[in-house]
Amino acid sequence: MAASALSKSPEYQSFRSSVQQKKVVVDKSDDKVWTIYDAGPRSVRCPLICLPPVSGTADIFFKQILTLSTLGYRVISVGYPIYWSMEEFCQGFRRLIDHLGLDKVHLFGASLGGFLAQKFAESVSEYLIVHSLILCNAFCDTTVFQYTDAASMFWVMPSFLLKRLVMGSFPRREVDSEIADSLDFMVEKLDSLGQQELAARLTLNCNSSYVDPAKTRHLDVTLIDVFDECALSQGVKEAMYKLYPDAKLAHIKSGGNFPYLSRSAEVNVHLQVHLRKYNGTKYSAREGVSPTSPPFDSSPLGVFEGGELQELDSGDMADAQDDRPHNQVDAFVRVRPTGTEDSYDSSDTAVEAGQDVTNAQGDSSGVLTGGGGDAGVAVVSEEEEQDIFTPEEKDEDADIFLP
Repeated sequence: MAASALSKSPEYQSFRSSVQQKKVVVDKSDDKVWTIYDAGPRSVRCPLICLPPVSGTADIFFKQILTLSTLGYRVISVGYPIYWSMEEFCQGFRRLIDHLGLDKVHLFGASLGGFLAQKFAESVSEYLIVHSLILCNAFCDTTVFQYTDAASMFWVMPSFLLKRLVMGSFPRREVDSEIADSLDFMVEKLDSLGQQELAARLTLNCNSSYVDPAKTRHLDVTLIDVFDECALSQGVKEAMYKLYPDAKLAHIKSGGNFPYLSRSAEVNVHLQVHLRKYNGTKYSAREGVSPTSPPFDSSPLGVFEGGELQELDSGDMADAQDDRPHNQVDAFVRVRPTGTEDSYDSSDTAVEAGQDVTNAQGDSSGVLTGGGGDAGVAVVSEEEEQDIFTPEEKDEDADIFLP
């Protein structure tokens, strides 16, 4: 098939030419090969590790790798070997972390990657290797897919049938150009997977399994969801909110199944907000930040637009009240903890639940919500907001047809 628009984009070409792909074997079997992209300062011992969905390969997070590594973060994206059980995956991933010489990790997982991140955190909960989770369109119970009985047969199913199962969750109606480009790119990556690779991933995705809340609720968690329709139902999202009642909720107005590709600027901001609270600590994923720097320092955020890094002089995120019990955002705001000159509690990174913060336009761009604490809030000006979103991303009249 012809290369997708994202594969031919200057940004992706820059990524492939500047970030080395590595193949790593950490198991006794030589056919279990991890694919790794590791960008950013190697001195960082608590990096962000990205875990892809069923259809993804390690390079699907190229927009996050380029943006965050340019800002001093160490970002590692991985592609899985063929593992048929959750126990086997967790043991292999633990060996990979040991091989890379990492002390602790922040995990960013999408769909299946989000579930694997939770299960790994559960498996090493007594060692506290996983310091935080960022989960995008993720789930906590595989039985929602209703393929539990068929999972044991995936290994003998032909590749075209397995791909049909995966592509059944892709929208069939017209979507905006960014979502369409992300779909084309992911179909291209899906086609690159062999039958055994895809069967193993689907087996992990559909074998009966769930996350033990007693072993994961202590973690700092951000949940990234989209408002438009994706492969996961609202009930699945609500189950995640219930599992992590203290999680920060980062909602994106639209983005489909792959917002880290179609709405990368917004996802990258949410990632930075999650990680910036650790700047200057031993859990920092970023190099060169003084331990005496405030948690929300004045260094700019940034995104790649058209292959070039654009600095963002915005505040962090915004918080606003919604009709659900979880707050949702209508504007970006800078959150400044009050009365914390000498100390800082990570619970202060979110506006207090129930507090109504909106901007003059009242548009719903993205959100970050979560636990209590006193916080001083300053609404970002319209000019600063325009630095975060392009006009196309802010257009509320854009037609998005959902399946």
